[in-house]
Amino acid sequence: YSILPQEKSYKHYQGSLTTPPCTEFVEWFVLTQPISASQNQIKTFHKYYNGNNRPVQKLKSRTLLSK
Repeated sequence: YSILPQEKSYKHYQGSLTTPPCTEFVEWFVLTQPISASQNQIKTFHKYYNGNNRPVQKLKSRTLLSK
C-alpha cells in the first residue's frame, strides 16, 4: 500500500514555512494529483499537528514551475 499516487507530476515553488514567523526559506514540491485521507486520519493528524498552517498566500512574484 502506498499513499503516493501513480502519477507523480508536481508543482514547485519557493516559499516559507506555514507556521509563524512564516519567514524561513523552503522549496515546496506539491503533487498535482491529490490523495485522499479519511476523516479519522485527518482527526489523528490534527491531534499531533494542530494549527500547523496559515491562510493561503498570494503568489506575488514567486514562479510556479510544473514537472
